[in-house]
Amino acid sequence: MFLKALFYRGTTLKYVFAATVKGISMRIRWHGHSCFEIENQQVVVTDPHDGKSIGIKTPGVEGDIILVSHDHFDHNAVRIVKKKKSEIVDSQGKYSLGEVSIEGFTTFHDQEEGAKRGENVIYKFTMDNTTFCHLGDLGHIPGSDIIDKIKDVNFLFIPVGGTFTIGPEEAVELVKKLNPSIAVPMHYKVGGLSLNIKDVNPFLACFSEENIHKVGVELEFLDCDIPEETEIWVFSL
Repeated sequence: MFLKALFYRGTTLKYVFAATVKGISMRIRWHGHSCFEIENQQVVVTDPHDGKSIGIKTPGVEGDIILVSHDHFDHNAVRIVKKKKSEIVDSQGKYSLGEVSIEGFTTFHDQEEGAKRGENVIYKFTMDNTTFCHLGDLGHIPGSDIIDKIKDVNFLFIPVGGTFTIGPEEAVELVKKLNPSIAVPMHYKVGGLSLNIKDVNPFLACFSEENIHKVGVELEFLDCDIPEETEIWVFSL
């Protein structure tokens, strides 16, 4: 991964990186917890929260497509990010929405087949030939039937904080099984967050420093190569 440029937008320093998206500009922004904004011609928003209920900033984005992994307050605040013609996806199945293709897979929010916290939907989606997988609040290591369908993506958004999801050890195991180009940790403790979960450091400690890149709150893709070996990209708020 190569640093392409630095610029200011408002008062926040942004880091602009480049990756292979066939020459088409694409942007990813983290809004904290499990909420990401992925934008090219369309804007996909994952697992929106309302900010104040969990002690962090409210997402400032409107999504063309909103993916909801499960119906808990810190992941289903659709009202915060929807607009008049937003498409809401909140269950398993295949969807084709504009230029975005999506497939959802039912998993569980715990290690007891949903008995404690219910079901969770993993979403694999494709934008401009770039593949993404958002694991939601996954609480267990999926079976080989799911692993085979979601492995080898370009971007894997993976929970690492434990308590309500898989913890750092399971997350490391899953990264190895899924072999993404880039693993992006999410759902971990940050300043202000009111949830009792671990920070990102136990997860990062399992990888070599040369494969860990801290990319700021937002990154934009230009022309460069997705890494051949898995890298960990850590966003900040």
